Amino acid sequence: MFLLALCAGALLRRAVAQDAQWTMPAKDYSATRYSGLTQITTANAARLRPVWTFSTGVLGGHEGQPLVVGHTMYVVTPYPNVLYAFDLTQDGYPLKWKYRPDVDPNAVGIACCDAINRGAFYAEGKVVYDLLDGRTVAIDAASGRELWQTKIADLAKGETTPVAAFVVKDRVIVGASGGEFGIHGWAKGLDLATGRIVWTAYNIGPDSLVLARPGTFRPFYDKGTDLALTSWPKDVWRRGGGPVWGWMSYDPSLDLVYYGVGNPGPYNPDQRVGDNKWTASVLARRPADGSLVWAYQFTPHDSWDYDANAEMILVDLTVKGRPRKALVHFDKNGFAYTLDRATGEVLSAEPFVEVNWARRVDLTTGRPVLDSTKLTGASRGNFKHICPTLEGGKTPAAPAAYSPRTGLFYVSTNNMCMDYLAAQATYIAGTPFIGAATPYHAGSRGDGNLGAFIAWDAGRGRRVWEIRERYPVWSGVLATGGDVVFYGTLDGWFKAVDARTGHLLWRFKVGSGVVGNPISFTGADGKQYVAVYAGIGGDWFLLAGDVRSDDPADVRPPADFSPDLARHTSQGGIVWLFGL
Repeated sequence: MFLLALCAGALLRRAVAQDAQWTMPAKDYSATRYSGLTQITTANAARLRPVWTFSTGVLGGHEGQPLVVGHTMYVVTPYPNVLYAFDLTQDGYPLKWKYRPDVDPNAVGIACCDAINRGAFYAEGKVVYDLLDGRTVAIDAASGRELWQTKIADLAKGETTPVAAFVVKDRVIVGASGGEFGIHGWAKGLDLATGRIVWTAYNIGPDSLVLARPGTFRPFYDKGTDLALTSWPKDVWRRGGGPVWGWMSYDPSLDLVYYGVGNPGPYNPDQRVGDNKWTASVLARRPADGSLVWAYQFTPHDSWDYDANAEMILVDLTVKGRPRKALVHFDKNGFAYTLDRATGEVLSAEPFVEVNWARRVDLTTGRPVLDSTKLTGASRGNFKHICPTLEGGKTPAAPAAYSPRTGLFYVSTNNMCMDYLAAQATYIAGTPFIGAATPYHAGSRGDGNLGAFIAWDAGRGRRVWEIRERYPVWSGVLATGGDVVFYGTLDGWFKAVDARTGHLLWRFKVGSGVVGNPISFTGADGKQYVAVYAGIGGDWFLLAGDVRSDDPADVRPPADFSPDLARHTSQGGIVWLFGL
């Protein structure tokens, strides 16, 4: 009994120490974005106030999140990807050091959807992150000295690297954007000590490139070999897209890394007949050598740009009365999926926003049951009112959170539909390879609102509560042990709500739209703090119009579906810190 008490005490102290910090993008390997800290509660959240701010000096989309290791906070900016380290033990949190890389400016013109960065990862005394121009760097966390840098991507092919690097044991796992440029998508495993590329695993092509090895690769629904080759027309797979720019997770008991794969190219599906595996899919790989263990495709022959790069949250759930090791994923295509994370079997798939491109997902086959009137293609003409838009029911850039206290998932969503006119696209290396025009409009859920923040029960496949928002909700989410959930809005509000009811507890105007992800940590004074970036960007820098004040040429008309967003926000770049 005494030994059990000692073990329990040790586990509690370890959990408290882990919650004091935020050392990886999603807080933990399960990608829950949950902090067990309990000082900020539903009873006192209304007393939150700003205690510190810092201007990054960059006007751009501030996606990603800070890290806190011990009592140092690390912040990575959008291009030019400066890394700051702040001393949280000193008054005013002064700068300890700054690492300023020499990033190729040509990357800005190639990067799809803004020159953003999704954050860093701390491991073994190193801060590891990707530069936009196709390099991964490791920085000494104490001194700011560069330890190694490795070229992982090729700008000439349209590859850029805003993805948050992911470290498992001695591997740094990275990917590249470029689905709109017809890249041949991949993930790579680097050696943490040296930066050497250990393995490269393509998401499309023959088994030898995909690392789908006999005896190891066992997808739940698909049989046969070279699935990612035979599901494409001849040679089209070589420029088929399949980027890796979202979030990753890891199950140590199964030794599997999970990541989502983006869209096939081009957007015109007539040019790529077949399922186009493994685009719009989740892949489960061994981190040591990249071997593919299983894969599941959410949207076969994706005709709507429904990238599957969103996070894969690993939790143990009871589904239909049976305990399961689950993987929960809120896909761009509008369905919330619960999968068995050991096998890839679909346990549940229910719409979490308005969906009309498919009627349902057949759990026997794992395939969506399509509405034939919503299939796109240059040969089919212009299709009206397809839901959701290619921005997704949820943008993959805005990760959800899970609270083990409530058993609920908290999700930023879009309430929008689109028209879709596909056109023939011509491939030229390093140039856009798209082939579609897709104007948006508000969906029919609600009263003209373009977004909502929801709580979701994945075991039952249903929405528990909803907060409607005027604009699409494009921030990540933080859930805490005090039953307080945090998120931000495009018009520049940072909000705290009751995790059980959705009741608004507090809000603060942070000056620029929030597309980053909040975190929580314990300061040197023992108090709980919440940090978040303010800085509108990503797709919304491209869509909003008139949000950049330092460029007299930025006189773009606002988007017709969101004509007044620029009345409430403009570009920024601020780190905010809140406490009681």
